[in-house]
Amino acid sequence: MSTAAPAAQPANKPAKPAAQVPKYARKAQPQKRHYGVLASFALVVVLPLTMVVFYLFAIAEDQYATSFGFAVRSEETTLANSLLGGLSSLSGGSSSSDSDILYEFIQSRTLVEKVDERLDLVSVFSRPEYDPYFSYDPEGSFEELVAYWQRMVHVSYASSGTGLLEVTVKAFAPGDALAIAEAIVSESTVMINELSTIARADATRYAREDLDQAVTQLKTAREALTRFRSVNRIIDPSADLQGQLGLLNSLEAKLAEVIIELNVQLETARENDPRVVQLRNRIPVINKLIEEERRKFGLGGTIGGDTSSPAIEGARDYSTIVGEFERLTVDLEYAEERYLATQAALDAAQAEAQRQSRYLATYMQPSLPASSQYPERGELLLIATTILLLSWAVGVLIYYSLRDRR
Repeated sequence: MSTAAPAAQPANKPAKPAAQVPKYARKAQPQKRHYGVLASFALVVVLPLTMVVFYLFAIAEDQYATSFGFAVRSEETTLANSLLGGLSSLSGGSSSSDSDILYEFIQSRTLVEKVDERLDLVSVFSRPEYDPYFSYDPEGSFEELVAYWQRMVHVSYASSGTGLLEVTVKAFAPGDALAIAEAIVSESTVMINELSTIARADATRYAREDLDQAVTQLKTAREALTRFRSVNRIIDPSADLQGQLGLLNSLEAKLAEVIIELNVQLETARENDPRVVQLRNRIPVINKLIEEERRKFGLGGTIGGDTSSPAIEGARDYSTIVGEFERLTVDLEYAEERYLATQAALDAAQAEAQRQSRYLATYMQPSLPASSQYPERGELLLIATTILLLSWAVGVLIYYSLRDRR
């Protein structure tokens, strides 16, 4: 089966004419999407911003603010601290912790309840009834009142690590702002004084407990020493020891005298001479007495194995007696020193309880505001404009990105 060959193209076929490029671009014509972007701008930016401007300058009520600053000061140098020495360094600084307590107290429900009892905060904060955003809803719950309080009362640290607090109070009337600020200062002072009272009561109680323990220890030490003297029938072992040493020296001197006399007699007399026999019999007796006296100063044991021997008071040697006496004396001295220290600490704690150890130092007093400072209309308007413009721009970019991907 044969295949037909393609027809030959004519050699002199004319070429296609070149595309004509216009000398000037066509005038741009608005498209539907452009009208949609403008409509979205008016709907998302212009209309809400107009409403915000109207609300801020026509409806929002002026707010007056007063500020004050204070710090918690405490008198740390006390007699108890000086007596206890290094123990006082373990307590650390308390002014910063007290400021932290006040920081939380000013924002707490407890303070809102106390100030509400004084000033009726519901009526104070809901005074502009036609301001739905900045004023408080009188029908709201107490939890909502606490949240609104935290909007109207701002507390901050003046600088880190100093314990200085600054409080700004806002209200819809100058007198209300000043009254709330004065109530905060008053209630904070009461709260700090209560903390001081509790701390002083605890310190006094602890000091009294330490004194009771010291008295008990002192009584026990004295009773033990008295029992020791009664059992051993010795008032002062040191003095008794001196007497025993004198007796031992006397016996040794007597033994030397007898030996000398015996030697003298042996030079002129016979062995069976009565004088020689008597001197020889005296030597063992004196040696036995010396041995008994020496065993009193030994490391323990009894005399001749007889525990009932009254010669050494309770059948104990002097080393044991003196050692026990020294231990009891040291215990008594320690108990006396502890008693004196705890008695001084209790006296200092009782003296400190007579005065206020913590107090509120207000370095910036609250004053009556002369002009309104809030709401900050220019700042709020700038924030609203920025948010609306960014929201609109992000929405337009998202729209065009989705449109270009089709």
